[in-house]
Amino acid sequence: MSYAIVGFGKIGQAIAHAFARKNIKVAVASRRPPEALAPQARAIGPTVVTKSLRDALEADTIILAIPFGEHREVAKALPSWEGKTVIDAMNALVPLEELDGLPSSAFAAKSFTSAKFVKGFNHLIAATLAADPVVEGGHRVVFLSSDDENAIAPVADLAKQLGFAPVKLGKLNEGGALVHARRHTWGQLIFQDLFKKEQ
Repeated sequence: MSYAIVGFGKIGQAIAHAFARKNIKVAVASRRPPEALAPQARAIGPTVVTKSLRDALEADTIILAIPFGEHREVAKALPSWEGKTVIDAMNALVPLEELDGLPSSAFAAKSFTSAKFVKGFNHLIAATLAADPVVEGGHRVVFLSSDDENAIAPVADLAKQLGFAPVKLGKLNEGGALVHARRHTWGQLIFQDLFKKEQ
């Protein structure tokens, strides 16, 4: 399984830290050329590899950590998203009316037809997301939601590999709405830093 993070701002770098901590290779890409990202990537760890957007999108699992308004542009970079898993770590700071009344993930998923689309890794601030998720005999929770039940399992496995405790919230318009951030309306689980004790 290969992984890529598209977007290398605070959230993208925070997720890259999680991969580096476990020595899992991850490609990182943004609108900037790979060499512009290289110093930050090297500072995070040797398993964080800068690539062009096109090369990064060859990964099996792609984490979107870009500003919400850029997701359509990324979606157009591939002719088909068949066989890809897309993890939406974005938050839409636009009114619901501009999203056809849909949760932001359901709206973004329309651009990635044929991909397995999962909302996840979006509800924590970057500093918390970058910190070691294993604390006091427990694991920091990440919430996952998708309209495709089969899509959640591999993302839950990845979350566990990274040291997090995945909690499934169901479909995007139900449980997923609990972690959606929009202008003036915030899901109840946004910024909730929760831990799950070892079983």
